Amino acid sequence: MAKGLLIVLSGPSGVGKGTVGSALRKRLPELTYSVSATTRQPRQGEENGVNYFFKTKEQFLDMIEKDELLEYAEYVGNYYGTPRDFVEQTIEQGNDIFLEIEVQGALKVKEKFPEGIFIFLLPPSLDELKDRIRGRGTETQATIDHRMSVAVDEMNLLQHYDYAVVNDEIDLACKRIESIIIAEHCKVR
Repeated sequence: MAKGLLIVLSGPSGVGKGTVGSALRKRLPELTYSVSATTRQPRQGEENGVNYFFKTKEQFLDMIEKDELLEYAEYVGNYYGTPRDFVEQTIEQGNDIFLEIEVQGALKVKEKFPEGIFIFLLPPSLDELKDRIRGRGTETQATIDHRMSVAVDEMNLLQHYDYAVVNDEIDLACKRIESIIIAEHCKVR
C-alpha cells in the first residue's frame, strides 16, 4: 500500500491558515486534518479536539517530556505542537494528512519528514495582513506590532518550502492547494 502524503500549510499569523484550511477540508473531505495541541486560550467558536487540543502549560510540557509531539514551538508566548502518533498512523494507512501549523513547527516537521509537501500561505500584502490581525479584535496594539515583525521574519524563510500560495481569495487559494495535491499524487517516485 502506498503511503499517504503529509501536506503542511504554514505561513505568518493572520494570513488565514485556519480559514483556508477549513475551506479546504470542506472541499476535500477525504483529507485527514491533524489537530494541533496548544496552550493558548480558545478564541470564540473554537472547540477542544476540533480546532485544537487546548492544554495547560504543565500538560504540554508533559507531552514534550514523553516525546508525544512530532514538533512543537513556542510562538508569541504560547506553545503549539503536533501529536506524533496520529500523523504517523494516518500516513502509514495510505491516507493524506493535512497539518496547518506555524512556520517554526513546519520547519521542524521538514527535518523529520523531508518528503512532506510544504506550502507557504502568503498574504496579498503586509498591509492586508495587518488589517486581518487587527480585524480579529482580540489583539493589543503591542501584540499586533510583534506579530507583524515576526511575520516579516517568517516570510524570509519561504525558500524552505516547496510551494507558495497567495491567499487573496479563499476559493482561489483552495484551488491552488488542491492542484498541488493532485500534482504530488501524479509524481513518478
